[in-house]
Amino acid sequence: MPQNVPPMIYVLAFVAMVLLVQGVSAILFASRDRNERTNRRLTLMASGMSQSEVYATLVRRPVNSEGKEFPLLHLYGRFANYCRQAGVESSPSRLLATVLISSVTLWLVSFLLLRAGTFGSLLVNGIFGLPAACVICGLGFWLWISRKHAKRLKLLEEQMPLALDVVIRGLRAGHPAISAVRLAAEEMGDPIGSEFGVIVDETTYGYEFREALMNFARRTGSPDASFFAVSVGIQSETGGNLAEILEGLANVMRSRATLAKRVRSLSSEGRASAALLSVLPIFMIAMMTLTNAQYYASKFSDPIFWPTAGTVGLGYLVGLYMIRRIINFRY
Repeated sequence: MPQNVPPMIYVLAFVAMVLLVQGVSAILFASRDRNERTNRRLTLMASGMSQSEVYATLVRRPVNSEGKEFPLLHLYGRFANYCRQAGVESSPSRLLATVLISSVTLWLVSFLLLRAGTFGSLLVNGIFGLPAACVICGLGFWLWISRKHAKRLKLLEEQMPLALDVVIRGLRAGHPAISAVRLAAEEMGDPIGSEFGVIVDETTYGYEFREALMNFARRTGSPDASFFAVSVGIQSETGGNLAEILEGLANVMRSRATLAKRVRSLSSEGRASAALLSVLPIFMIAMMTLTNAQYYASKFSDPIFWPTAGTVGLGYLVGLYMIRRIINFRY
């Protein structure tokens, strides 16, 4: 009997190690699957937030700027909506404060690294360096948020036909339209899962289903979302088989996505050249002003400088308009 004890210890140690590894891996994989499988709305609800708090977090109401007497508030509202469409979780005021702090930091660094010179040259560099730093940081921020906006919109439009397939299956199974949308909200990831969840929340708070879909189209800025809202609105007024309507809409969305990919692949070189030609002049002028403001400031007294600068600026704007018309494909 004592001779059998060491083998039993080895067997029990092996079994215990297998159970330990299995338990730890189950915890890790469950956590990873929960984070990857659910969208942000379901994650917030799982964290203990109420449905109204989740709705207030996902739908950040911008400043009411409908009146034309407050153009700055109107611009701020449009900027807030653009940030929300880009999927940026920070508030627009915090983003603007970050850009301003980055600009001041870049200006101070460039001012401290300038070569020693006369007091007048340092004063000129200090005065003209701050706007140049703002331009550089503003361009960098705009490129970053534009990329995030395009990436989120592209992902949403790729997920839209899949979400409509879930809605179609729910409708054919006998679910009401809002219940079918709730199924898609629970099954799909971000961004379409959270956006469909907001549609469900708005109908819970008293919005009509058609009105919630129009809000969905305005929030995302996607043409496919507008098609979805219009299709449901027409069906609610004229009647018909909503599942067949959405099935045809999903096929149209897939065809548009295929055409868009072909157009983007064929025009990639032109769009890259357009972006470079649009950003590079402003960036070079701002960088030259930031590092050596005397290069331009010394020419201000020349009578031909301002007419030449105005002509160049006008030509730049005309070039931007022409480039925009060339690369802006509509399909």
